[in-house]
Amino acid sequence: MLLGKLLPREGKFFELFNQHAERIVEAARAFQQLVDNYSDPKLRDQYTRAVDNAEHAADRLTHEVNRMIHRGANPPLERDQIHKLINTMDDVADLLQDSAETMALYDLRAVNDEIRRLTDLSVKCCERLKDAVALIGRLSDGPTAEAALKTCEEIDQLESDADRVMRSAMSRLFREEPDVREVLKLKAVYELLESVTDKCEDVANLIEGIVLRHA
Repeated sequence: MLLGKLLPREGKFFELFNQHAERIVEAARAFQQLVDNYSDPKLRDQYTRAVDNAEHAADRLTHEVNRMIHRGANPPLERDQIHKLINTMDDVADLLQDSAETMALYDLRAVNDEIRRLTDLSVKCCERLKDAVALIGRLSDGPTAEAALKTCEEIDQLESDADRVMRSAMSRLFREEPDVREVLKLKAVYELLESVTDKCEDVANLIEGIVLRHA
């Protein structure tokens, strides 16, 4: 059965997916503000809380989707697809929260250009993820399915860009940073931010699978 025919009756799932994607973008943009204002302790705390709030809201949406699945709701996609999609999306929000918490717990001295570049790529990935998620309720339309696949390809490219930035950042870190403690702190932050883009790519791969199966 085409997804477009299912949407009026079972659109609640798609609505929750979209709301979750919006919370991911909210968390990503709050994290970017945290990075941009890192030298101001008051703003740093404010934006860390904003990331936390967005992640908690995403958690609630994840629980609602999983509750609907287990309650026996008739979903528009296979239950396993829905479960993997919403939980992988939630991993993105979790990693953004982990990144903010790690910077606070490790008392990172300052952010550098590598963190800013990885943050920018993470935000772009999250924004494109939101665009892709918004399309999965209308995959019976050929151009929409093609647009979803194109958006997923863009996420893949952004993840590749983040990989390159990560490799360069690690090389520079181990060559130029004399403080071992700072090396460990920055390495942890780099890895978490690169993981955000990795997880966005995982979501994109799931969406590609949904497109190919249902379009």
